[in-house]
Formats: sequence, structure tokens, C-alpha cells
Amino acid sequence: MEELEKNSLQFDYFSNNYKRFEEDFYRFSDISVPLTFLTDDILHHMDSTHREYFRLNGKNSKDGKDHYFIFKRVPNKENKSITQFKYLGHSF
Repeated sequence: MEELEKNSLQFDYFSNNYKRFEEDFYRFSDISVPLTFLTDDILHHMDSTHREYFRLNGKNSKDGKDHYFIFKRVPNKENKSITQFKYLGHSF
């Protein structure tokens, strides 16, 4: 049951939007942990706070500025128990 709940939130991993998110994240992030290991925490945070963005604070960015990664929550057409987050862009 826990595994099902864990996988109920996803990025749209196989899209160009997700590739753009990865590129943006690595361009601004000064975190040594690969994004792959952070995705579950990011998704859980956005879901639990009912926000469609997350903030990379200035302490963890290459330029010392806060960066916002903005997403849109979209239902999965094939599986109603999965919610996907589609990357829309970046702001600071």
C-alpha cells in the first residue's frame, strides 16, 4: 500500500517539459545531490502544501538568489490514482 501511495505523485518524466526542468534545475542548483534523489521530496512537498511550485533557496543556488520552479497539477488519463506535475517554467 505504501508503494502505491508513493507512486501516486509523479512528474511527467518522459516529456520535454521534464527535460527542461532538469536542465533548469542543474543550471541554478548548487546542491551536490542528484535531482533523481530529490524528486519524491519535492513532489510530496508540493502536494502537502497544495502548491504548484517549489523554491530553491538562495543558499542552495549558484547565484545566491531564490529560484521558483513552477508546475501544473494534471490528472493522469490512464490511471486516476496518479497525479502528475507538468513543468511550466522557472522564475526568480
